[in-house]
Amino acid sequence: MDRSAADMTDVEARSLGHVLRYGLAGLNAAQAARCLLAVAALLLVLVTLDPFPDLRSEDVATVVGGRMALGYISWGLLAAVAVLFVAATDAPSLKSLVTPLHLGLVGWMLINIVFSESRGVSMQRFALAASVTSLAVLLPLLPPTQRSFNLCLGGAALVLLTLCYLGVFLAPQYSIHTALDITEPQLAGDWRGSFGHKNVASPVMTIFVYVGIYLSAVGSFVMGPAIALLAGIFLIFTGGKTSSVLCLAIYVLASLVYVTRSLWLKRIICFAPLIVMNLLTVGSVLSPALSSVTRLLPVDPTFTGRSDIWEFALAAVAEKPIVGHGYAAFWDDVTERQTAKGSEWAVTAAHSHNSYLDLAITVGLPGLLLVVLIFVLAPLRNFQAVQAHNRSNALGKLFLTIWLFGLYFGTTETFLLERQNPVWFMFALAAAGLHFLARFQCVERVEPGR
Repeated sequence: MDRSAADMTDVEARSLGHVLRYGLAGLNAAQAARCLLAVAALLLVLVTLDPFPDLRSEDVATVVGGRMALGYISWGLLAAVAVLFVAATDAPSLKSLVTPLHLGLVGWMLINIVFSESRGVSMQRFALAASVTSLAVLLPLLPPTQRSFNLCLGGAALVLLTLCYLGVFLAPQYSIHTALDITEPQLAGDWRGSFGHKNVASPVMTIFVYVGIYLSAVGSFVMGPAIALLAGIFLIFTGGKTSSVLCLAIYVLASLVYVTRSLWLKRIICFAPLIVMNLLTVGSVLSPALSSVTRLLPVDPTFTGRSDIWEFALAAVAEKPIVGHGYAAFWDDVTERQTAKGSEWAVTAAHSHNSYLDLAITVGLPGLLLVVLIFVLAPLRNFQAVQAHNRSNALGKLFLTIWLFGLYFGTTETFLLERQNPVWFMFALAAAGLHFLARFQCVERVEPGR
């Protein structure tokens, strides 16, 4: 969104036709290109270049060189164009991203690549992660007004939801897990839509529920409820327990944070349950006392086998606690590593099922600390500034809710810094949105004809 004239105030109720008519009238070629770029980025991360993978095929895990190269080129080009657009019109916003912490994280990632166990793999995957993250961070600056941002976000959500539902009804073998899937046939019947797994579909649908609620709150009384309802129904049929439980719980938590004025109380509300969740999950592997507490809870004490993976992952952290094993390079070839007796299957895992633990393995404890400072602690402080200056509170609450969902989703799944993962993309977008809202005064754009 253009910081010099961004309409970030809550919009009044208007018909979709009215919004489109005045929105198009107020767009010049450059502004239209920025909106198209925002939609293209959202669709690239949500729909991907390879939607509806056939999980019954043995070739599903095979990486096709040409397709991978196309993905890298697409992300790189979109990110480069986004930087050019933003640099031309929003230089102060771009400069605000140059902070000691942000530079420290980039510097540490480069050091981590040098010491990686698979330097070429880490370098290649970091290049993709840099492009995707840059695009996510700059996306809030691309649409010229809040209304155009809403249309881009809502339009992309509707495109994805339409594709997912069409897949379920017209080609269920490509959009619903089946007993013939090569891996995890036990998920048969769970919806996955255009995604490769229900554990990717379910968090995305949760985020779209929040998007639908936000659009309804700012006056989109057709698109907003439609997105929230369609995403909510799809979420239920994915069978994603973590996302389904967090969906309502996080919205309630975000609403509580929203009405709390003290920053310290906000921190307690946000982080105390998060710390407890990590202690009762990963911590239960380290401490017999915490393990006994976990066994008293009405949940599977192994968290569907995750405890074996966490034990294996913690041992990997102990091997290289400072430099880590290398960005995105550890889980590719772990089958030869030693595991505890009875937990040999853990070496077949694709990740540690905990975002914070996974970062400790790959980028080391210093890298984890930098990520926590930038993506865990800073966004809440930014939200406090947004409220203090009364800057587009509805949009601020959307970003807050998506950010909070990511923090808690990360206790049982891995997504932080995970290249083109759609949850990481939306999480980074939300954190960046709070960063910009906290620093720039928003000016309402006058519509044509008024």
